[in-house]
Amino acid sequence: MGVEMVQEEAMSSMPPLMSLNHVSFMCRSVSQSVKFYQEVLGFVSIKRPSSFSFKGAWLFNYGIGIHLLQCNTSEENLPKRKGVINPKDNHISFQCSNMKLLMLKLKKMGVEYVTAKVEEEGIQVDQLFFHDPDGNMIEICNCDNLPVLPLSPCRLRR
Repeated sequence: MGVEMVQEEAMSSMPPLMSLNHVSFMCRSVSQSVKFYQEVLGFVSIKRPSSFSFKGAWLFNYGIGIHLLQCNTSEENLPKRKGVINPKDNHISFQCSNMKLLMLKLKKMGVEYVTAKVEEEGIQVDQLFFHDPDGNMIEICNCDNLPVLPLSPCRLRR
């Protein structure tokens, strides 16, 4: 009876997830990508398990990890280097407390970006989008300005 209760509870409740742990990106050059994430976004290199048989790096800050993996196969496995920044492309997004300051930093560093604004019921969200050295899209925003409003009854974790 105990096992049945656990199984029933597992099926009816939210999964026991806590947070996003990390994102992983394939890289043409791990060292170039590490430099980018450190200098542009303030990530810090952390120790990664020595049992891995492939080149890579782990970075951490803001409660999230970025795992960079050296691509040793053809370019097909990497995102295409994009000339045009498309905000509708797959991306990872970071919340920012001072968009203007970050825009100045990106300009000084020569990082090309595009901006966008989203407005909902008088609330405005500023967004900026750019690529990492491998073509992965990054968004910086003040999305916390928008309230999180569930469309159906459910428990949300913040």
